[in-house]
Amino acid sequence: MAQPSCTPVASPVPVISPLFCTPYPVDLAIVRKFTILTDGNYVVKDANGNILFKVKGSFLDMRNRRVLLDAAGNPIVTLRQKIMSAHSRWKVFRGDSSDTDQDLLFSAKQSSFIQLKTKLDVFLASNTAEEVCDFKVRGSWWGGSCVIYAGDSSTIVAEMHKKQSIQSLFLGKDKFMVTVHPNMDYAFIVALIVILDYIKNEG
Repeated sequence: MAQPSCTPVASPVPVISPLFCTPYPVDLAIVRKFTILTDGNYVVKDANGNILFKVKGSFLDMRNRRVLLDAAGNPIVTLRQKIMSAHSRWKVFRGDSSDTDQDLLFSAKQSSFIQLKTKLDVFLASNTAEEVCDFKVRGSWWGGSCVIYAGDSSTIVAEMHKKQSIQSLFLGKDKFMVTVHPNMDYAFIVALIVILDYIKNEG
């Protein structure tokens, strides 16, 4: 079995947009807050505490939609769960679209129905055959950590660990610390973490 590699991908990988690719690592804090009418809205900040993204969703939305917004409130992508799927599957569309194939950016699905550890396979819209994944997520979500790899390889593109605290328990907040490696689309990584968190809470 190949050892995980921390060598960054050689060129930018703009899954959502080249605006979210940088030649240096990006550290993010993703905070999820529970409220009565939502099953978790998220705020994403950089290492300096600046808000980069917000994620909005509601129990009242029967299509299980989540919208990733920039700091000004403009929609970047829409995450939608595919209903009646054998494995938990999500599709991610550009902007506030959630229906048209031409706006589809990527989809993510659990690699098996019953999982003791986190296993999520990600396919770009152009990969219609889905024989080999474009990205994969492996780890232990319940243990509070996971790693995202490029394709079916050992090249790491991002890492996440959950930060536990007494404050998070009493205030109903979850905090995820994420390091996105150079040239990787960090908005794409945020979308994946949100999908993973929803799958975990759904299960």
